[in-house]
Amino acid sequence: MTSTSTPNPYRTAQHQFDEAADILGLDERMRNLKMCEFEYIASFNFRVGGNWQRVTGYRVQHNTTMTPTKGGVRYHPDVNLDEVRALASWMTWKCALLDVPFGGAKGGISIDPSRLNDEELELLTRKYTRRMATVFDPQGDVPAPDLNTNERIMAWILDEYSKSQIKKDTVYEVVTGKPLDLGGSHGRKEATGRGVAHIGARAAADHGIDLQGAAVAVQGFGNVGSHASRYLAERGARIVAVSDVHGGVYDPQGLDVETLWEHAVVRRRPLSELGPGCRKVSNAELLELPVDLLIPAAMENQITRDNAPRLRARMIVEAANGPTTSDADHLLRERGIPVVPDILCNAGGVVVSYYEWQQNLNHETWSLETVNSGLMRQLDRAYEDTRDISRARKIDMRRAAMVLAIDRVARRTKMRGIFQ
Repeated sequence: MTSTSTPNPYRTAQHQFDEAADILGLDERMRNLKMCEFEYIASFNFRVGGNWQRVTGYRVQHNTTMTPTKGGVRYHPDVNLDEVRALASWMTWKCALLDVPFGGAKGGISIDPSRLNDEELELLTRKYTRRMATVFDPQGDVPAPDLNTNERIMAWILDEYSKSQIKKDTVYEVVTGKPLDLGGSHGRKEATGRGVAHIGARAAADHGIDLQGAAVAVQGFGNVGSHASRYLAERGARIVAVSDVHGGVYDPQGLDVETLWEHAVVRRRPLSELGPGCRKVSNAELLELPVDLLIPAAMENQITRDNAPRLRARMIVEAANGPTTSDADHLLRERGIPVVPDILCNAGGVVVSYYEWQQNLNHETWSLETVNSGLMRQLDRAYEDTRDISRARKIDMRRAAMVLAIDRVARRTKMRGIFQ
């Protein structure tokens, strides 16, 4: 049976907050931390293939207790205000969990970027940046790549924002996830996938899953899913299924990750076009395969109350933001399937974004070794803190991560005084 309505991600985010707030016993004032502080909506005309259409762009700043706020910009036809609100709030808790001194923000444009040529994509990015030029600020709000955006798009944001400034200086620190030649950081592009693999490996070990030969299914083979697959394969895992927006492939004996990389990342071809020897699977079918680790690395709302009873994974490692609905979370708890939450698993990107921002502010360039060693330390500390709270309070990892993150933000808010 398929659900007839799509769960609202903002309601999911608020439900997660409420569960943790109940555990913490937060008062009414601190419970208002779940609400977004600033919301910006820009609507403008844009021509696609010779036809004019009205395009809407968003930027939401969830919490400014710590500034600047930080969060990606995504391009997707399903982008809407509630989705951006949810993503911004998860960014707040992610930064707090990893002890990164940023608040949470997110942005997006409701458009299908696959319909745009390079010139249209650049014009769209520059129009959006001009509308948000008073919002973006290296000390106020710093965007980064997200779904369907990349280093090139960040370079356009950097350039357009810098042109809008009176002094016309290049403001490298206004955006992260940039190309290396424009002040980007070593290790930023692969940081999220590297973090997913590292946290997934640690959680697997704690739950008695031997990563050597462990069967792994990855839904979504974009920047995060592809890098996570590579790093897990390097650690001895067996990648048995991967998918993209068009569908995927499955081989219980294991897929060759470098072949997948060459086909999907280098040649940019759909995974479903891979040759014989692989069974074709849909994204929905991939989620229900018998595997040790299931890694949803695509969009939110992939694991729902409808398919959660049929999942056969021993553990779920959330690489995407909000891939599991609240109803599904409860069902998975009842079934004893551990979920390693998104705000912990996919935090590698924001950690290295923080490093990039620091490098730009201080006119420094850090080595890849420096970046990766710092990333591993922060991920390990956050994982161990979350695990310790989970064990001490006898709660699952998601509620433990939210308890830790919300408690940090609440304490910082109280320190700042009554006007916060």
